[in-house]
Amino acid sequence: MFTHATMQKAILNNIPDQAWLKDLESRYILVNEAFVAASGLTEQDILGKTPAEVWPTDWGMRYMDTDRTVIASGQRMRYEEQRQGPDGQLHWYDTIKTPMRDLQGMITGTVGISRDITDRKLMEQELLESRTRLRELSAYLQSVREEERTRISRELHDELGQSLTAIRLGLGVMEAQEPAVSEAWRKNLDSLKAITDTTVVAVQRIAADLRPPLLDELGLAATMEWLLESFTSRTGVVHELLLPASPFQYSAEISTALFRIMQEALTNISRHGQATQVVVDLAESDEAVTLKIIDNGRGMDEAARASGKGLGLMGMRERSIMLGGRLDITSRPGAGTRIEVRIPK
Repeated sequence: MFTHATMQKAILNNIPDQAWLKDLESRYILVNEAFVAASGLTEQDILGKTPAEVWPTDWGMRYMDTDRTVIASGQRMRYEEQRQGPDGQLHWYDTIKTPMRDLQGMITGTVGISRDITDRKLMEQELLESRTRLRELSAYLQSVREEERTRISRELHDELGQSLTAIRLGLGVMEAQEPAVSEAWRKNLDSLKAITDTTVVAVQRIAADLRPPLLDELGLAATMEWLLESFTSRTGVVHELLLPASPFQYSAEISTALFRIMQEALTNISRHGQATQVVVDLAESDEAVTLKIIDNGRGMDEAARASGKGLGLMGMRERSIMLGGRLDITSRPGAGTRIEVRIPK
């Protein structure tokens, strides 16, 4: 017939994790086979001893402190720790300690279980390193893309724009030099002039969309004003721009990130928001710059906002994270959307 202690030991030995029971003085009264293997001692060398006598002194004292905390509070305690494993190497463990009570509810000791989570920790570390490398790659690609946009924008503006302007001037000269031409010839000339004028405007717009010269020449504030005026002209959405009272100048990285976040937010508003008004608020403190974009559109449901699967939202969030900042989105159906990004200086 099994005794109570025999049954307890049989149960503990069926647990693959390290498990033990201690009395109120932190002396081991029962340990399982996994615990014995991890300690490198025999069961006889463990029972009746305290953790300070079984483990290295600093670990043992820490274990006794946590035992006293569990006994004093009467509450379960869970923590992660690093200590030596059976192979002599440092392992990560997830440890749970619980007060042990008698039939009257009095605490008589503690019961604990410790699971080796080294593999999980290594996977978490690899995942974190992988994410860091991906962010670094994303930052590099964004930098390269921004440089390419700047180059193409300048070439469109300087080379193609100048060529189109020359063509337009040439057409004007032709018109002035041929007073007695046919009506058909004049109509064709007028048509070519109109096409040239339209193309000049299109090239200027495309160049500005790629990388507005204002951002490099006059800074973020002027570029924000230009972007909002263009947005209102194109969509009819009324805008309000709030800027700091004092002059300010940010690094090229911060200016570009805030401009691109604002550009993407306005694109989302024009495509999906169904808004009639948008407020853009740029503020700064000694520690950070904050950009808020608030519209009165139809908003987003909780699932769509929480998932963050939209490439636009992901891009905005990544831009802020790469500069050590954060981006928060507050929205609900029918109540508009609020985007707030905070980037340290």
